[in-house]
Parts: sequence; structure tokens; C-alpha cells
Amino acid sequence: MSLKGKTAVVTGSNSGIGLGIAIEMAKAGADIVINSFTDRDEDHALAEKIAKDHQITARYIQADMSKASDCRALIEKAGQCDILINNAGIQHVAPIDEFPVETWDAIIAINMNSAFHTTAAALPVMRAAGWGRVINIASAHGLTASPYKSAYVAAKHGVVGMTKVVALETAQEPITANAICPGYVLTPLVEAQIPDTMKEYDMTREEVVKNVMLTRQPSKEFATVEQMGGTAVFLCSDAAAQITGTTISVDGGWTAL
Repeated sequence: MSLKGKTAVVTGSNSGIGLGIAIEMAKAGADIVINSFTDRDEDHALAEKIAKDHQITARYIQADMSKASDCRALIEKAGQCDILINNAGIQHVAPIDEFPVETWDAIIAINMNSAFHTTAAALPVMRAAGWGRVINIASAHGLTASPYKSAYVAAKHGVVGMTKVVALETAQEPITANAICPGYVLTPLVEAQIPDTMKEYDMTREEVVKNVMLTRQPSKEFATVEQMGGTAVFLCSDAAAQITGTTISVDGGWTAL
């Protein structure tokens, strides 16, 4: 399908899942805005490369997604926002009685609150344009839980709930809101963890992937950033116009257990 003439704003997108989604959006013809909290030459160069590779317009806009004002300013600076993809997120693992308060606050702010602020700012823009898609990157942890991930699980459950509210508030408009719930996705960050895990457990790469990292993912295969992007592109299609207020799990069967 073609998204030519649409602009997709993807938060937390100078690497990993966010970057993969931005590239798939660009392949489909959308102009894109990528984002992170840094403001480096390589961030802007990345946007320039995507624009050149796919013959679209791409910009990098710095915004700290832990700050409400930055979240809303991102949408304002983008100008056009037909597709909003809330992807920014961080993680920390600790027992709840030992979980650092400041880390809890940061995870809730970046993983959940940012989606509220960007959506609140983007909906009037979408309404003015007469079309819109809100796609929240939640997680399998938005539907189930794991020990030691209290803030992450709370935030992702919150994102799923908020997605449903946005869908109901826009149900009679040409705007949809959905959440994609990935399981383990092979990103550069995950790939970098594999060698150390191999040493820790004295296992081969295949053993680490299947028996350690993908214990809860029945397919025993990572999802890919391209699959995340392809799912997001589908949600922007006419075929998905009546898909709203729901979750799409891309988790190799994790949440089927």
C-alpha cells in the first residue's frame, strides 16, 4: 500500500524497533519524523539517509520523552502528524521492594505518560486533516506479567488501556488507535547481549536464544523490526480501517500460553 502524502511521527526511533518501523513507513511512501533525546550529527544524518534511500522527506527532532512539554512540542514541531507511533521506552529489572523510586518515575514517564501527551497533541492535527492512526508499541508485558518488571508491566498495561480509550473517543471518526504487543524482538541491543549470555551460561548462541532468551516465546524465534514495521503499515491501510481499540500480538505465541 502507499502512504504517500502522510507523515508518520515515530518516538524513540534512532535505533531498534522505532527505527525499523520508521524505515518500513518510509518504504510505504510516508514522510517521517524520527526522534530521541539526543541531538547528534549522526541523528540528523540518519534522517537524511532514510530520506535519500526512500525518496521521501525525513526529519530528526530531538525531544526528551520523559518531559510533557517536549512530548507536545515534538508534535507541534512536526507540523503534520497523520500517523503517530508511540515507541519510546526504557526498562529496569528489580524486585518491587528494591525498585528505585526515580527509576519507576522515569519508566512511567517515558513508557506511558509520553504516549498520553503526544496523542493529546496529535489528535487535533489528525482531526483537522480528516484522517489519523495512533499506534502504540506496547509489549507482551502489556497483556501478561513477569517478576521484577513492575514499572514496565504497569506502564505497558496502562498503554493498552489508554489505547482502548482513544479508540472509543475517535470511534466515529476516520481515526483508529491500536497497540502492537511485541515479544522478544531482535534489535542491536538484544544482539549485543547474546555473547555475554553465552559466556555466563557456557552455551552456544542457539542454546542461549532458545533456552534462555526465548524461554517464554513458543516459536523460539525472535520477531524482527521489519515485522514490527510491517504490522504498523498494515494498521494504516484501508483494510485495517475497522480495526481499532485492540492489541495485535507479535510474540511468537507468548500470550497464547
